[in-house]
Amino acid sequence: MCGISGLFDTRGKRDYPLALVERINNIQAHRGPDESGIHLEPGIALGHRRSIHNRLATGQQPLFNEDGSVCVVFNGEIYNYQELVPELQALGHIFRTRSDTEVIVHAWEAWGKALRRTLSRHVCFCLVG
Repeated sequence: MCGISGLFDTRGKRDYPLALVERINNIQAHRGPDESGIHLEPGIALGHRRSIHNRLATGQQPLFNEDGSVCVVFNGEIYNYQELVPELQALGHIFRTRSDTEVIVHAWEAWGKALRRTLSRHVCFCLVG
């Protein structure tokens, strides 16, 4: 089972120290001992721990859209992601992985908050964009 963590400043001004975010992310290492990732920007700190037991070797997180303007950390399953990929590709989105996680960033760009009605899921995610 993977794990996500995050901090955010509602005013968007605070810079979070990398050492703090790494410490928070490492506390949940038991949830994802195989890979980890961190994304920092003013006001936002996202962490992800991943277990790739029987999982694709792609889809490392945090995961970004094509231009880096949308970022996601995610834990769960998008059950209908394979059905959504062709629809999102038809809208011009380019997929770099075969991971269900990547559907989230492109669905956010395409449908905004309505993506919650589109995804068949068991999920917990933090999306920045």
